[in-house]
Formats: sequence, C-alpha cells, structure tokens
Amino acid sequence: MCGICGIYNYKTLLPARAEQVEKMYGVMRHRGPDGHGSFADGPIGLGHCRLSILDTSSRGSQPMKSEDGSIVIVFNGEIYNFIELRELLAQKGYVFRTGTDTEVIIQMYREFGEKCLDYFVGMFAFALWDAKEQKLFLVRDRLGVKPLYYLSTPDGILFGSEVKSILEAAPKRPVVQLQALDCFMSFGYVPGERSLFEGVLKLSAGHYMIVSNGKPIVRRYWDLVFSEEADRGEAYYVEKLREILLDASRIRLRSDVPLGVFLSGGLDSSSVVALLARELNEPIKTFSVAYDKGGDFDETHYSRIVARKFHTDHHEFYVDPAEFRDFIPKFVWFMDEPVTEAAAISLYFIAKLARDYVTVVLSGEGADEMFAGYPIYHYMKVLDNYRRLPQMLREGILNPLLSRIGGDKVKKYLQLSENPLHERYTGVSLYEAPVKQQLYTQSFKSELNGFNSLDVIAPHYKNSEHWDPLNRMLYLDIKTWLVDDILIKADRMSMAPSLELRSPFLDHRIAEFAASLPVKYKLNGRTGKYILKKSMEGILPPEIIYRKKKGFPTPLETMFKHELNEYAVELLTERRTIDRGYFDPGFVARILDEHTRGARAHHKIIWQLIVLEEWHRCFADAH
Repeated sequence: MCGICGIYNYKTLLPARAEQVEKMYGVMRHRGPDGHGSFADGPIGLGHCRLSILDTSSRGSQPMKSEDGSIVIVFNGEIYNFIELRELLAQKGYVFRTGTDTEVIIQMYREFGEKCLDYFVGMFAFALWDAKEQKLFLVRDRLGVKPLYYLSTPDGILFGSEVKSILEAAPKRPVVQLQALDCFMSFGYVPGERSLFEGVLKLSAGHYMIVSNGKPIVRRYWDLVFSEEADRGEAYYVEKLREILLDASRIRLRSDVPLGVFLSGGLDSSSVVALLARELNEPIKTFSVAYDKGGDFDETHYSRIVARKFHTDHHEFYVDPAEFRDFIPKFVWFMDEPVTEAAAISLYFIAKLARDYVTVVLSGEGADEMFAGYPIYHYMKVLDNYRRLPQMLREGILNPLLSRIGGDKVKKYLQLSENPLHERYTGVSLYEAPVKQQLYTQSFKSELNGFNSLDVIAPHYKNSEHWDPLNRMLYLDIKTWLVDDILIKADRMSMAPSLELRSPFLDHRIAEFAASLPVKYKLNGRTGKYILKKSMEGILPPEIIYRKKKGFPTPLETMFKHELNEYAVELLTERRTIDRGYFDPGFVARILDEHTRGARAHHKIIWQLIVLEEWHRCFADAH
C-alpha cells in the first residue's frame, strides 16, 4: 500500500514541475516510507511513495513504466488475484520483469484497455498515463477501500491519495465548503463526492476518470445491485459463504512481508482468524486494543478466547486517556478529512503496536454493512411492521399508550414510524437534527440558505426504489457510512504508522453474494448477520458467534467528564473557535456544563465539535 499523486496540465499544457510533485508525495511519506519516485513529461507529472509488500526489490519501484515506456503508472493498493492474471497474460505472450501486481495492471491495460478493471480482485487506486493516446486514466476500486481525491485548477487537474497532498500544489488554499460542513454536522462525515474543501472532490467508489482531448470524463464501471435470487436453502448459502470468505481471506495472505490480524473478539475478526488458522503453518500474530475503563470498553476477554482456541501469537494494547488527548491534533492531520469516529484513535494505537511485528494486517471491516449487523436494521423492520397496522389503531390507542409507558427512545421511534423508509432511515450515524438547529448561529443558518443535507443521500434511495427495505438500507450504508467513514478511518489510521490493512469482507465477490441473498439470511428476526453466524457454527465458540455487538467502544462520556474535560472546555470556548461563527457559544457552553455535571450526556456532539475545530486549525486556517 502506498501514496500516489499527480498533476496533469491538460488545459494549458504547461510543464508539470518536479518540485511540485515532490512536495505532494513528501507530505504523505507515512504511507510509503520504503521509497519514493516521480515522473514528469511535459504537462504530466506522477509521484509515488512506496510501502514494499510484493517484490520488495528495486524492480518494484514506482512510477513504473511499460517496457516500451509508453505507459506509466502509480498505484496504491493490492490486486490480490495478480498471480492468476499473470498466468492469463503469459498465455497471451506477455513477459514480466518484476514480481509485482503493479506490472500486471500495466499489461492488463495493454490487453484489455479500460475493461481490465472487470478482472481485478482487490483494493486499488491508480493513475495510469497512456503516452500514445495522451490519456490519463484515474481509477478507484469497486467499494472505495482506497481513496483518491482531485481538484480542477486553471491549468488542469491535481490528484492524490490524501487531500493534504493536493493542498501542497493547489494554486491557492481552497475555502471551507459550508454545505459540506452541514453534512459533517448531520452525519459525522461528509458523504458523497464532496470534501470539506471547496472544489476538492472524491472519485467515487466503482468509478474511473479519463482525461483526454482536453476534458475529464467520469464513468461508473461497477455498482452493487441487490437482486434476491430464488431461495436455495440455508445449507447452500452457509457452504457458499464459507467458500467465498475462505478464498477472499486466503488470497489476502499474498505478501512478501510478515502479516497478522486485528482481533477484537467479535464475530467478524474472529471469523478471519478461524479461517486463516487452517491455512498457515505457524501461529497467526493477532492484535487487540482496549481501555481500562470497565467491561464495556474492554473486549480482551473475548479476543483471548479466540487467541487460545487458534493458538495465535497474541498482543494487546491499552489506550491511556492522556495518550488519547495528546494524539487528537495528530489524529486530525492523519485523517485528512474530519470524521467523527473516536474509535479511529484506538485503531491507530493498535496499528502502531502491530507495525512492530508485521507490515500487513487483516481485519473484519465490511461484514456489518454486507450482512445487516447493526441493531438499527431490526428497529427499522419493526417500524415497517408497525406502519402496516390501521392508522386509527396506531394514533388512537397504541401511540398514546406506548408513549406513556416508554421512554424518550420509544417516543422517537413512534415519531419515525409515521414516515416512509427514505425519510426515517438516513444511515447508521445520523446526528440529531433538533440539536444541530439549536447549535447553529442564525448567520450560519442564513448562509446555508435552506440546504438540506439529506438531499445528498436521496440518489441512493432513488437507485434502490423497488428493493426490499432492508436492502435499501444496506445499499445506503455501503454508499455512505462504509466508504466515507469506516474505510476512511481504516485507511488513514493504518497508513499513519505505515501498515497495510486488508479486509476479506470487502472482497467484491462477497458483496455481490450478500446482495443476492434472500433477506431472511441476513436479518432473521432479531438476529443480524444470520448466515455468517450459521457459517461459523462448529468453527467458532458460540459465545463469540452470538455475543452482543460492541465494535471499538471508546469511553468518551467518562473522559469528557474527567481526563479530557479541561481540554474540551478550553478548545471549544476559545475566542478563535467562537469567531468562526458557526455555533452559538451559549449553547456550546451549556452542553459542556451539562456534560461535566452529569446532567446529560453530550459526548457525541462535544467530540464532533472538537474534531471540526482541530481540523480548521490544521488545514483551513491561513498558514
């Protein structure tokens, strides 16, 4: 895994300056500490920093050229099936000079052109320059595991694996995009093509861009279509999932450097360990992270069960609150985009520990979005069933009764039940709109001019209009929460200490299998990830398969009352913060006071405000 960047001055044809390219990859050296290089020819310039995984010799250095020099590529990621593709190309007469998957991409492009993407199994973002055609080919993998950003300039286009790389070469520092800021406050991340910088865009997952004949064209080459097949029976799907997941895990072992597994003790990462333990002749190195804040924030009991059962070489790290606090500004710098995902800091510390032992780790990201692992899917299904009751019965009897005997959460869901799915389900991480409205200043509301952040996700509901409600929710979360939150976190926090992260559940073949499943094999009653749990029976202990989901819990509520309290209050009430004009200082002071006194928990919004302010200080303020 690496960092890529480049310049193409297709509008003016001015020469790409080597020193600009060097600055662009220089700011991403954490992504590739093992080497760096650049290529410049007239208006095109490409840069690369390398984390050596396959063919660690100098033959694998990038930018890499074809034998005749007409094709040049910079590549971030892995093509896991490169061995099979290499054999296919060898039968067609192609000769290889390296043992890399990078060279396979070049030769696949020579043979199949843009259709080469249909053959790749992997995570990838690459820029390929075709000198004969005078064409730049920018690509992002199907599910968006690897990032790629771009910015149009008066001369042409800048692109890179991280926004900070683009900022190094931008003619002027872009301003903050206020509508994107509202999206961040709504979702905890910025969904879709936008970033928080005006004009800096993400190349969407499953898309590529071609820049030729003086203009860029973006095309989609893959999408996930949920189309339930005729039910073949539980036994068939159990066996099929085991087969695909084993192969997806097995090919992710291809590496010329040591590897291990992030093991939370949950179903997803434990499944990866269980399958790989059968494939390796030596103990797997496993890594877990926790907080010494009680059982709710320490899952090491479960990870140890799995480690003992499969005889792994197990390592643990406990995050100290002081370390957490001191790392926040650096966390924001590494993350590049503001993402309200406190678990990302836990991921960084466990990645840093793992890097002392391995260069590649596998993890369980993606299983919840593919197989309906979040409890909210069940709640939405209950609301669907409730909506089917006669309106007179709901409004006249049930709603008043349930409101009296239930708490605030019940009242919230009763209100939601009056809305159709596309209005009530807006993703697993949506923040409370009423709180947001109290938080905003009148001037900020005026500048937004009626913008509705939910319009950003509306196209995903349009694309899934006639699907089962569960599949519509999964599609939305795969297109938003997964790609713009979970995968951003995974990429940045693993790359920060120069570690490659691979996720078998993000294999597009698993995604397509999950999309074809009858919904009862994903959510069965209250049981999410039903078919995955069934497929692991007899392999994992029942207490691992059927334990309550936790994820990477972070004790923010407690830390903002104690260890992080002074930091939070000082940062959010400083004149510099207030003068941005986004948020009402009286309301901010109130939620800080209520949280400190224990009157009401506001840790979620406090953390969001901290991330945004630190992001402004790191990236948006004048330097």
